[in-house]
Amino acid sequence: MRKWFQRNRTNIAVGTGILSAGYVAGRYVLSKVTETRQRMSEDRIARENLRRRFEQNQEDCTITVLALLPTATENILAALPVESITQDLQQKRAERLGRDTGTRDGDQSSSAIEDDSKSLASLQSQSYVKAGERDTPSANNADRESQKPQKSRAQLWNELKISSITRTFTLLYVLSLLTILTRIQLNLLGRKTYLSSVVSLASSSIYDSTITLENRDDDNDDQSYGNDFETNRKFLTFSWWLLHRGWRDIMRQVEAAVKETFASLNPRDDVPLERFSGAVLEVRREVEGATPEERRSRKWLPYLLPTQDQEELVLRESAMLAAPPLHVSASSAIPSLSENSPSDTQISPSSPLRRLLDETSDLIDSPAFSQTLTLLLDTTFSHLTDQKLRSEAYKLPGISNRSPNDVEENTDLHPAGASAKLANILAVMTRQAHAIGNGVPNEYAQAMDGVSELEAFAAVVYGSQLEYEASNCTNLKVEEHGTSQQVEETATAGTGESGAILDTATGMFEKVWGRVVGEKTVQ
Repeated sequence: MRKWFQRNRTNIAVGTGILSAGYVAGRYVLSKVTETRQRMSEDRIARENLRRRFEQNQEDCTITVLALLPTATENILAALPVESITQDLQQKRAERLGRDTGTRDGDQSSSAIEDDSKSLASLQSQSYVKAGERDTPSANNADRESQKPQKSRAQLWNELKISSITRTFTLLYVLSLLTILTRIQLNLLGRKTYLSSVVSLASSSIYDSTITLENRDDDNDDQSYGNDFETNRKFLTFSWWLLHRGWRDIMRQVEAAVKETFASLNPRDDVPLERFSGAVLEVRREVEGATPEERRSRKWLPYLLPTQDQEELVLRESAMLAAPPLHVSASSAIPSLSENSPSDTQISPSSPLRRLLDETSDLIDSPAFSQTLTLLLDTTFSHLTDQKLRSEAYKLPGISNRSPNDVEENTDLHPAGASAKLANILAVMTRQAHAIGNGVPNEYAQAMDGVSELEAFAAVVYGSQLEYEASNCTNLKVEEHGTSQQVEETATAGTGESGAILDTATGMFEKVWGRVVGEKTVQ
């Protein structure tokens, strides 16, 4: 036996080496297969968590818009009191009927009174004026009316025409702008919270191996990234500007365009559907721009965010800052508030709030914002004209999903005999203004949620600058979890779910906008 081992020791050694190498290689391959399966499972979980987070964020955006919209609606309805003008017309009609009860000057006067009565009755029956508001004004109302400058019936009808159309169009612009502004704000904050959760997971061994939707950092008062509640609250407060200031400038531009476009129309006129649709399009061209180049270069930022010298005013008006100190002038002992008084609460250039505001401004000035806003306005104006006005004023079946090419290719969109009294159209516009601002459910908000480019734009916001934000978030975690090298290796090496989800987010959001726009072009 010993001699046999001596004679075959070389073969035995070679065989043993081959078996050992095979065993090692097999173990290595098995470990790689297991690691690959684990990576694939983590990537799948990461994608699902990311998708769930993103979809939840978009639902929050819709709820936020519906919560904020009544504030702007109340301001716009107060600035353009269509119902009050209608009451004035009712009073004028009652006075005129009283004067002409005993005698008639002629058939022409009688016909004019009858036409005016029909127009006003149509407006009363179809508009949003409540039954109690149609009665004869009370003594208090009479006192108020006596203080107002007297206007002729023609002036009141013209004011009613301009106010009702301007109010409805202004609400459509405000709703569209508020929708896209809210998407920007909540998706920027959602991205911060998401990255904070990723890095916290990667840099702490006490957390679970999966990312959940709950915020694990709320108990950390020193947390300065993603979960800074005060910064997030101040950032969201800047929608105050659109709700209380920006809408006024929008209304002025819309009103000027409406006056120019609808000046020649009389409430008793029969307005063809094609003519009214063309007038609506002309107003939009005046406000947004007549060519694609003008629409892309249109600056919407002043309507959505204040200038830097007015940011403190927004925070103070929205009760986010204490009022500035009172100043007593030398000539008077009465203290006064100075809006431009120096304050120590100005936003620091290096603060997280300043970074959020700057990025929001850049997104608003981007071509993607202009394109998305145009599509939202196309959807809302189409819902108004092709659905509501077409069915309620012109008594025609509504049209859904109309594209710009349909107007040229399909003559059935504007039948030759389709016309309606302008008074009937104004009644529908008056009612739709309340539906836009206070409707439950809000059909216009639902129509915008169906615009795929809006979700694509939100995805771009959610996934933009991930690498830069991740590096900032990593630096903020260094002191809590070790050296910069240790945290960065843990967060970006690709081991564990954090690496998979960062890679997934970067790849998922980079191509969303281009894919959606490409599909739209093909269609």
